[in-house]
Amino acid sequence: MQSTTESNSNYDNLERMSTQDLLFNINKEDKKVPFIIENSIHKISKLVDVIVSKFKKGGRLFYIGAGTSGRLGIVDSSECPPTFGVNKNLVIGIIAGGDAAIREAVEFAEDNQSLGWEDLKSHNINKNDFVLGLAASGTTPYVVGALKKCKENMISTGCIVCNINTPLSSYADHPLEIIVGSEFITGSTRMKSGTAQKLTLNMISTAVMIKIGKIKGNKMYDMCLSNNKLIHRGSTIISEELDIDYDEAKKILLKFGSVRKAINSYEN
Repeated sequence: MQSTTESNSNYDNLERMSTQDLLFNINKEDKKVPFIIENSIHKISKLVDVIVSKFKKGGRLFYIGAGTSGRLGIVDSSECPPTFGVNKNLVIGIIAGGDAAIREAVEFAEDNQSLGWEDLKSHNINKNDFVLGLAASGTTPYVVGALKKCKENMISTGCIVCNINTPLSSYADHPLEIIVGSEFITGSTRMKSGTAQKLTLNMISTAVMIKIGKIKGNKMYDMCLSNNKLIHRGSTIISEELDIDYDEAKKILLKFGSVRKAINSYEN
């Protein structure tokens, strides 16, 4: 397997660059990522439709990864309940080394090929679920082992990798190979590869939530009212939708606890 993620940077003598040149060149590389992802939209679309079908059967979406990839999965999964009002157990992020690895690297956790599957089993993984493996290299044993066992147990899978023909891709039903090229700092996949994974995860979770009805028009009708900013946003949505003044909108929002319930109750 040829490793693009470990290939030598297009830049050298970084320590001699001015601050402005460093930032300009990092940004120059980052700007390539969305256009590279665009080439995979047809594959991302198929993956989204499969996840939606799993949700309709009562299934869940699992992100599983290590290091940066695992953290990105946790970020995306943790944003789904407040943004879309879904149960915290609908989209679940799992990282090698457990929650401690979110803040600090857990040595050699990603090298255990059986631990990923054990972590999935602790959530009672089943055939209605979908597992998305996250590993820029596509070779991380923790993730590869998890998807291999998923395949053996007929659990649908996908992956987001930044190399071609990886072991992880070989076990995924819906592999996404987002080849962003060499990193600005050689091998530092927290840069373009991480950006590619984050953007792709945004697309997947957002599209899935829209398809299952968690957005109306372009508004978050089911968002959790977890702070004053969101209460203000919800009140504004209700005020505009029902053509009532802001104070009345806020009053019924706080009474019913969500934008959707407030609007439905008012209209009925």
